[in-house]
Amino acid sequence: MAPTAAPTKTIQTTASRRPRRQASGKSTAAFAALKRDIMLGALQPGDSLVELELAERFGCSQGTIREALLQLQDEGLVLRHGYRGTQVSDCTEDEAVELFRIRQSIECRGIVRAMERPGRALVADLDDMVGAMIEAAEADDELELASIDRDFHQRLFGEARLTALEPILRRCLVHNHRYKISRSAGPRDLVQTARRHEPIVAAIRAGDAEAAKTALFHHIATIVDFGPTVFPGAPE
Repeated sequence: MAPTAAPTKTIQTTASRRPRRQASGKSTAAFAALKRDIMLGALQPGDSLVELELAERFGCSQGTIREALLQLQDEGLVLRHGYRGTQVSDCTEDEAVELFRIRQSIECRGIVRAMERPGRALVADLDDMVGAMIEAAEADDELELASIDRDFHQRLFGEARLTALEPILRRCLVHNHRYKISRSAGPRDLVQTARRHEPIVAAIRAGDAEAAKTALFHHIATIVDFGPTVFPGAPE
């Protein structure tokens, strides 16, 4: 008689045993409102964010506000210094240049990987997002346009299956849009901004990886005019 195989022992880690904490509705609302204020410049770099004052403003607990501030910290919009409190982070040109370079590098490599095995819903999803961006532009909602713009680039990069790089790209996108909005001089053609994504989608639809990479490179390189030294030459 064959020996009975020993039962497989499942090792449960602390992380797998502990339920993942979800942000509350009030925390999400506070995060969205504070993010809007920072992105639009109502809250300036260096401004202090006091948990007690924010709790009174949003009608919630300090713990709820702390969750919102941690989300803002994840996106690089605030700096938390323990007992010294929380301040709105800076938004400098030097940082913007470096983040644009990082973004260009990982996105242009990512789109080539994405084109190797694109999901069936990719083009449809991107088309929907371009349509949503145009609607936001026609409503003159620049912040909503920027939010959908970030969703567009993150959806595309997700096809590259480079999960560890996704938080880096998200931070680059948030800082890029914050910098662009903060440096805007007067009204801009938001519909044209939304339609700048169409050549990327067209190249993906045609299955042309090189054209998609070139379109994406041009898209990133022309978001803000830093001059030719930031993005020299053709896409790598």
